[in-house]
Amino acid sequence: MSKIFIIAEIGINHNGDIELAKKLIDMAKRAGCDAVKFQKRDINEVYTKEFLSGLRESPWGKTQLDQKKGLEFSFENYREIDSYCKKKEIIWFASAWDIKSLKFLDRFNLKYQKIASAMITNLEFLQEVAKRKKYTFISTGMCTLDDIDKAIKIFIDHDCDFELMHSVSTYPANESDLNLNVINTLKKKYKCKVGYSGHEPSVSPSLIACVIGATSLERHITLDRASYGSDQSASLEESGLLQLVRTIRKLTLVMGDGIKTFIDEEKKVAKKLRYWE
Repeated sequence: MSKIFIIAEIGINHNGDIELAKKLIDMAKRAGCDAVKFQKRDINEVYTKEFLSGLRESPWGKTQLDQKKGLEFSFENYREIDSYCKKKEIIWFASAWDIKSLKFLDRFNLKYQKIASAMITNLEFLQEVAKRKKYTFISTGMCTLDDIDKAIKIFIDHDCDFELMHSVSTYPANESDLNLNVINTLKKKYKCKVGYSGHEPSVSPSLIACVIGATSLERHITLDRASYGSDQSASLEESGLLQLVRTIRKLTLVMGDGIKTFIDEEKKVAKKLRYWE
């Protein structure tokens, strides 16, 4: 069994606080995750003026604009994140939600790209991502197979390596809705790697996803699930993340290659216990 690539999704759970972001990076590193991921939006590209002028109480003010601005990091913030992740020796990348944000992230020469489920039907955006020819994780929440067909064709046409990620886009997701068998459905149909991006509040479904063949795993993380934010309740605190990562790392040890062998240590036992004619 190959090593499963584990992504700690910080997303917007940093609440616009760079020190909180660093604590979440530290948490992911302690747990043994391979990477941390953020989300980047150009507010004026993603949202309409009418939406941004709407009322919304938040720690940053009384409008949607105040809330959205409060959650976004600046270039200087991301430069600090870039430096901090290099110091901590953990990979970071981000899912862009618009082309301007994609170009913003180009400035950091990141190893990976991520297509959020909300963006998979934006074919113009997918073209821009695929042109960069960086390994791309593609979440498939809120999608039909036809949607996935169109997305994959773009990446194949641009010779851009990708990995699908099965996902159910509810926050938090009900376990009865997870349909983890879709992981192998997608593997068989598209002949590619398929990971799992989970939004359930528990740990066990993510473990099951890995046992049945997920090649990567993405989970939102938080210091406190009671914190402000729409993703907090679908996130794992440190104890859950530690449990999850440690068990997944054990999976790669105990699952093996599936080839039945009579190992040397068994032969020693056989000399003592087996009946010999």
